[in-house]
Amino acid sequence: MDLWACPAVVTGAASGLGAETARYLAEAGAKVAVIDI
Repeated sequence: MDLWACPAVVTGAASGLGAETARYLAEAGAKVAVIDI
């Protein structure tokens, strides 16, 4: 998947599914903002 420069916001990105989703999107080229508390 080519997501070059597409913005993405991932909540719950500290661990688990959120972390894997953020990693996948970043590797696909998206500009990723991660959020967790």
